[in-house]
Amino acid sequence: MSDVPADEAGARLTVDLGALKRNYQALAAMTAGAECAAVVKADAYGIGIEAAGPALAAAGARTFFVAHLSEARRLRAVLPSAAIYVLNGLFGEALATYADHQLRPVLGSRDDIERFSAFCSQTARRWPAAIHVDTGMNRLGLDLAEAALLAEPGPHALAFEPALLMSHFACADEPGHPLTARQVDRFAQVRGLFPGVPGSLANSAGCTMSAARHDLARPGVALYGARYRADRAPLEPVVRLDAPLVQVREVRAGDTVGYGATWSASRPSRIGIVSVGYADGYLRSAGTTNHQAGAYARVNGVTCRLAGRVSMDLIAIDVTDAGQAAPGDTVTLIGDGIGVDDVAEAAGTIGYEVLTSLGRRYNRRYTGG
Repeated sequence: MSDVPADEAGARLTVDLGALKRNYQALAAMTAGAECAAVVKADAYGIGIEAAGPALAAAGARTFFVAHLSEARRLRAVLPSAAIYVLNGLFGEALATYADHQLRPVLGSRDDIERFSAFCSQTARRWPAAIHVDTGMNRLGLDLAEAALLAEPGPHALAFEPALLMSHFACADEPGHPLTARQVDRFAQVRGLFPGVPGSLANSAGCTMSAARHDLARPGVALYGARYRADRAPLEPVVRLDAPLVQVREVRAGDTVGYGATWSASRPSRIGIVSVGYADGYLRSAGTTNHQAGAYARVNGVTCRLAGRVSMDLIAIDVTDAGQAAPGDTVTLIGDGIGVDDVAEAAGTIGYEVLTSLGRRYNRRYTGG
């Protein structure tokens, strides 16, 4: 829950934990035959890791993925028995933290593997970890030759317990992309080098592909109600953003609104102002100019277009057609059919960025938990 009281916040962010749980259960059904994990990195895609983790566990999730060690410690505080993997490798000299909190690093370089193996030898225990192999993303992960060398017996024998072998798709959200099929084939080859080690390849989009499911699927953005494949509708929306109008003003035809005077009224208009801006994660590029249609909002049940650029702390909306819109009336910026992907499209980005940008100045309300 946010520390910002409702009467002091510029807007309310409502997080539907019931929808989050139903989305997890839908994805678990989609990946029947494999365990379904949950990715809760980036503060559970902006909705709050301390709220999302227990909700997903209540829905059946037993395995979780975060990006940073700090996120793993926060998650462990609310999920004492879950398996928690840290995707971005080993952090500094904090090796003992993984052992102290029963956390599993995802090892994606020879240096990571050597350091963690040395730690296991020093502590005389084969701590569990995941091995990350790159199959085409060219970001983190061992290359195929390094993976083959690691799999050989002898001086390269693993000092840690290989609890998972994983890779990451680059283009699974684009149906038919040729790289996806190549990654599926490469991962199948690598799995043959590590018999008996569970495999994980499927992200949100990969959950729809039987060849990608292996033993553990790890959906992320689909859990939170954003589009996860270009040809699939999102699951249930999880977030809603509402703000009261703080002012309504009359402008004449030809008057401009906002920084840069990039939008001008084509008729006598009424402009409503809400106390939300790009400092709150509502992206500046979602604004409307005379040359670019921006995002929509709903006012009194009427769809209204933004007017001008999004400012740091304020957004202007053309409420001319929204009846007698007045200060105090509720404006819905996300919700009532306006999804995070709609805002993202208007801003020229993806739903991931909208979700993970949602700010801390909102009054946060959790429902369905």
